[in-house]
Amino acid sequence: MLDANLHVQLKAYLEKVAQPIEIVASLDDSAKSAELNELLGEIASLSDRISLVRRDDDERKPSFAINRVGTDIGVRFAGIPMGHEFTSLVLALLQVGGHPSKATADVIEQVRNLDGHYRFETYFSLSCQNCPDVVQALNLMSVLNPNIQHVAIDGALYQDEVEARQVMSVPTVFLNGEVFDQGRMSLEQILAKIDTGSSAREAEKIKAKDTFDVLVVGGGPAGAAAAIYAARKGIRTGLAAERFGGQVLDTMSIENFVSVDYTEGPKLGAALEQHVRNYDVDIMNLQRAEKLIPASDGTGGLVELQLANGATLKSKTVVLSTGARWRQMGVPGEDLYRNKGVAYCPHCDGPLFKGKRVAVIGGGNSGVEAAIDLAGIVSHVTLIEFDSKLRADDVLQRKLRSLPNVDIVVSALGTEVLGDGQRVTALVYRDRISDEMHTLELEGIFVQIGLLPNTEWLKGTLELSPRGEIVIDERGQTSLPGVFAAGDATTVPYKQIVIAMGAGSTAALSAFDHLIRRPLPVAETEREAVAA
Repeated sequence: MLDANLHVQLKAYLEKVAQPIEIVASLDDSAKSAELNELLGEIASLSDRISLVRRDDDERKPSFAINRVGTDIGVRFAGIPMGHEFTSLVLALLQVGGHPSKATADVIEQVRNLDGHYRFETYFSLSCQNCPDVVQALNLMSVLNPNIQHVAIDGALYQDEVEARQVMSVPTVFLNGEVFDQGRMSLEQILAKIDTGSSAREAEKIKAKDTFDVLVVGGGPAGAAAAIYAARKGIRTGLAAERFGGQVLDTMSIENFVSVDYTEGPKLGAALEQHVRNYDVDIMNLQRAEKLIPASDGTGGLVELQLANGATLKSKTVVLSTGARWRQMGVPGEDLYRNKGVAYCPHCDGPLFKGKRVAVIGGGNSGVEAAIDLAGIVSHVTLIEFDSKLRADDVLQRKLRSLPNVDIVVSALGTEVLGDGQRVTALVYRDRISDEMHTLELEGIFVQIGLLPNTEWLKGTLELSPRGEIVIDERGQTSLPGVFAAGDATTVPYKQIVIAMGAGSTAALSAFDHLIRRPLPVAETEREAVAA
């Protein structure tokens, strides 16, 4: 089942297994069970510390557990964790086998100190690039704390279960039988939600931090580049981010990043974070900015950043790189049925709509690519575009029009999402030419209509464009002295990863230039005179 190259790589990884582990398979007579049995047999043959047994005692078949022999430590997969989840399988084997995690010591200790019993179930799809982070985080938690159990479930393989539990978005996590959360989550985010006192403890730590020379707000490509360029100047650099990696984590494939033929968003996001951590940067993740207070006599010439947890950071300069988020339709019913049929990631959630009727909103490259991908999974796709023609590249349009189960509707405006209280049942749209209203019966709506800058919290503080973007000049300078900006949140004309990185670097260099030309406050001047 594993190709020769993967076979060799996996064998090398499994040499790191330090303690004996047992794979316990629960199978039936299905083809999928036979496929899983073949995979598990290959894995067991690669290490003398791994044994395979079959018990068929789990209610989900095919499934398997990975247990550390003689302990309560283990994880479980329901399905065949290939595709994006193969890495989750490898990490589970290593961690159950005693290989240490790369999580920080503080996080590991926090997991081990959790009280109570936690039974997690995560529904994933093999094409979901957001799911592995959640699966791997919960697997690690179950390895570190015997009071935590986790099973990762392939939603496409357990369609009846998905229907019964009304899972319409992945990853969806249940805790002790109740919905815990949906969407991409890091280990730190999961812990923050369980350990309710962690936010207050973190706020106290942040309040005690010294003044920064450069404070970067945002952890996407622009923020990462800014932090690296600032830190390389040897100045005190901090980075506060609501989610390190930003929007790039939600990107399926990246094929235009110069010098890299192909990569995926989560992989690039992890590389960005590791690169930043190679430098002396104070990273404050899971921190949402709420207010920017410009430098003034009252702040001692420092810019202040107020966070949602009540803490305040001070810095001589600031680089704003808060990025953007998916634009919503903004119609009645959209928020009500989010993750109940209204989705924004066709790669992640598409497999859950197998055999169903769906619509894609948006006729740009993202929308047309989504419609092409979904057409191979669902029974029918209707693409709805506001303009009188599609805006996607010609090659994508030709591919789309060649598909037999796709309809294209142009000059149309979605006006309402309908549902039965549990899930989407229809989309209402208006023909912009005839003004006639139409109701399209369907089970899913995938919204692909561009981005909105994350700048609402900055209104009234600095200059924003009519689109809400931070107005910058060629140096990344905003309307506030000492405050710079970069990336998708700004007026830069092209929202691309490589451009954001360049803009972040520019903003950091401009901040450094501002620092070396900044007049010393009286107190600093006096200290230098005494030192002399």
